Amino acid sequence: MPSEGVRILIATKPVDFRKGHDGLAALVQSALAEDPFTGTVFVFRAKRADRMKILYWDGSGLVMAYKRLEDHEFTWPAIRDGAMTLHRAQFEALFVCLDWRKVRAL
Repeated sequence: MPSEGVRILIATKPVDFRKGHDGLAALVQSALAEDPFTGTVFVFRAKRADRMKILYWDGSGLVMAYKRLEDHEFTWPAIRDGAMTLHRAQFEALFVCLDWRKVRAL
């Protein structure tokens, strides 16, 4: 899980899940107008709502994680261009397949 205070952005539009580290980093730069080498955690969804990829810079290289649910779907934001920010508790809820929209920061 990202540490407290790390910026977390979700690309709200589904991406081609054949993309790897470099393809997602290029997408971060072109579609989201962000720098993938800042330590921000970028979360991507596939067309199928049961898949998630995470990309972040750990200081020495790009790290990519992939999660596929077996019997459930993630609760994703509405599909549109751009990205939205989640705080850490919301991201943790999304990652474990809970409804992140019901999580509020204290």
